[in-house]
Amino acid sequence: MQARKPAVAGQFYPGDNRTCVKEIKMCLEDRELPKKLPEVIVAGIVPHAGWTFSGDVAGLVFNAIRRVHAHVDTFIILGAVHYPCGKNAAVYAHGAWQTPLGDAVIDEAVAAAIVESCPNAKENENAHQFEHSIEVAVPFIQHLFPEAKIVPIMVPPAEFAASFGGEVGDVIISKLDGGKRIVCIGSTDLTHYGPRYGFDPMGTGDAAIKWAKEVNDQQFIDFALQMNAEKILHTALQNQNACGAGAAAATVAAAKRLGKTQGYLLAHTHSNEVMERKYGQSSEESVGYAGIIF
Repeated sequence: MQARKPAVAGQFYPGDNRTCVKEIKMCLEDRELPKKLPEVIVAGIVPHAGWTFSGDVAGLVFNAIRRVHAHVDTFIILGAVHYPCGKNAAVYAHGAWQTPLGDAVIDEAVAAAIVESCPNAKENENAHQFEHSIEVAVPFIQHLFPEAKIVPIMVPPAEFAASFGGEVGDVIISKLDGGKRIVCIGSTDLTHYGPRYGFDPMGTGDAAIKWAKEVNDQQFIDFALQMNAEKILHTALQNQNACGAGAAAATVAAAKRLGKTQGYLLAHTHSNEVMERKYGQSSEESVGYAGIIF
């Protein structure tokens, strides 16, 4: 069986099984779930930084899904594009992904249905070779849903992203008749603020980082909660408040096609808050992270 080797194990998250499981458990315990959750969760948005910075936010989303649905057959994971993947959504359609927790098997039937049904989706395993935005989520799925399969897809911030998400939603609906539960996960970090990132319209300092979170990030969050995929895409291109705008827009569109009318924000923070809380340090730069369910 063809298997993708991990690209960022030992960097973004631990490279051995024991430490990986230990850190996942720490991430899951770090944030408390709200007492009330939707009766059905069809999708979520998670960050993809190193687990030290955003693992607790990502874990909160997967933990919420686990509380609502003890069993999920397949996770369709829509990833940000940090490396060229061509002009289409790049589907990893065969084999498995290796992580320190073992092999996460590809749901080849769902992958094939997406490629067949979505004009802008193409099989392209090579595009995933170095990309981390999907990989960092896979061990959470393996730990909480050990029987689940995955369908990794890189989605560029292209105009087709919203319509592609709707088509993914149609594929999910077509599989529901067979009793299959499929959840769509979109991977994105939010505003990358500061001189290091070439984006500092409000200057530097505490007030600038506060603006990045409370204004720039919040714009993305508001559009996500309102299920406005087109606005997510267009404003991210203008205001640089989501590095995975295509993945996020597609996830929102899929959730909307599946009948959802609003999202629920579980957590919102940024790297500077994490550094201050964990290490007592601060920086001129920050990267935003949000956990959202639909």
